[in-house]
Amino acid sequence: MPDLTGMQREDLADALLSAGVPKPLVARRATRIRTWVYRRGMTSFETMTGLPASLRSQLAGRLTIGRPAISRRLVSRDGTRKYLIRLADGQEIETVFIPDENRGTLCVSSQVGCTLTCPFCHTGTQRLVRNLSAAEIVGQVLAARDDLDDWEDPHNRSGRRITNLVLMGMGEPLLNPDAVVQAMRIVRDDEGIGLSRRRITLSTSGIVPGIQRAGREIGCMLAVSLHATTDALRDHLVPINRKYPIAELLDACRAYPRLSNAERILFEYVMLKDLNDSTEDAHRLVRLIDGIPAKINLIPFNPWPGSPYQCSGPDRIDRFARIVNDAGYSSPVRTPRGPDIMAACGQLRTKSLHPKAPVVTKRTANRVPGQ
Repeated sequence: MPDLTGMQREDLADALLSAGVPKPLVARRATRIRTWVYRRGMTSFETMTGLPASLRSQLAGRLTIGRPAISRRLVSRDGTRKYLIRLADGQEIETVFIPDENRGTLCVSSQVGCTLTCPFCHTGTQRLVRNLSAAEIVGQVLAARDDLDDWEDPHNRSGRRITNLVLMGMGEPLLNPDAVVQAMRIVRDDEGIGLSRRRITLSTSGIVPGIQRAGREIGCMLAVSLHATTDALRDHLVPINRKYPIAELLDACRAYPRLSNAERILFEYVMLKDLNDSTEDAHRLVRLIDGIPAKINLIPFNPWPGSPYQCSGPDRIDRFARIVNDAGYSSPVRTPRGPDIMAACGQLRTKSLHPKAPVVTKRTANRVPGQ
C-alpha cells in the first residue's frame, strides 16, 4: 500500500476522494491528517479520533503510515546520537542527531550505501544498495523525533529539538533527486514538518545537473564537498570529478539560485595530511572560489578502520585557515561530533548488502513462479 509519510498534499487529497470523502471536505481532512502525522507523530488511523470511524477504517485499508525502526541507538560523550535505522525490507541506514546550545541538527541519509567511492569516506567503501524513497527519508525525521520526544508541544516550534536538517548522511542526494525533492517539500511544508528552506542544507559531491534543480525546487542551502584544489587530486579523492571537473562545478555554484552574502555556499574541505593541506593548496582554493559568496568548512579527517589517511596536524590546519580567512572567507574548523561512536563526518557505514540475484540451476531454470 502507498505510504502516507511520503505523500504530497495532492496525493493525499486524491486518496481521500477515492475513499469517499466529499470534495468540499477533502482539504480540511487532509490538513488534519498531515498535522497528526507530521506534528503529533501518530502512526495509526485508529488514533485519529477526529475522523469518522468509517473513514478511518477505509484509510487503514488503503494507506500505511510508515515509520522505520531504530534498531540501535548510540549516544556519544558529547550528546550526539547515532541511529541505526532498519527499513521495511531489512536494509539499514545511519542517521545522526547533533545537539547544540541553540539548535539541534539531524543528518539524514538519502541512499543505502553510496556509488561515489570517495576513498577517504567510510560510506564510500560500501557499495550502493538502493535509493531511499521519500517516505524513508522523511521517516528518519519522524523516528528521531520519536526517540527525542520531540512531539510534546506541536504548536511551539521554538521548543523543538530538531531545528535543522542536513542531507549529509549516507549516499549522494543528487543521485536520488526525485525522492529527495519530494521529501524536502514535506519537510518544508507548513502542514508537514515545517522547517524553513534556510534550515535545510543539501551536501553534494558535485553532481552538476542536480545543483540547479535543488536550488529551484527545494530552495535549500548548498554545501559542496570540494576537498581538493586540482582536478588531478580531486579525481582521486572525489571520483565524480572525472565527470564534472572543478571548473564546471564552480560554474554551477556561481549560478545557484539566491546566492548572496546572506545565503553563501558552504565548501567542505577535509584536511588530509600531506595531500591537500599545503599553503599552495590554501592559496589555490582562494583563487578558485573568487567571486562566490562562500564559507569554507575545514574538516579534520575522522579516521575509520582500515583507512589509509591521516588528519593534518593542528598547526597546518591553523595555517591553512589563516590564509583563507585573510582572503576574506570565513573558514571555521569543524569540531568532530560523535567520533567515539563513529558518528562524525565520513564515518557512517552499515552492513547492508546488495541483494544477490537468484542462482539459476537446471533444477530451477524452468520452474514456474509460485511453484
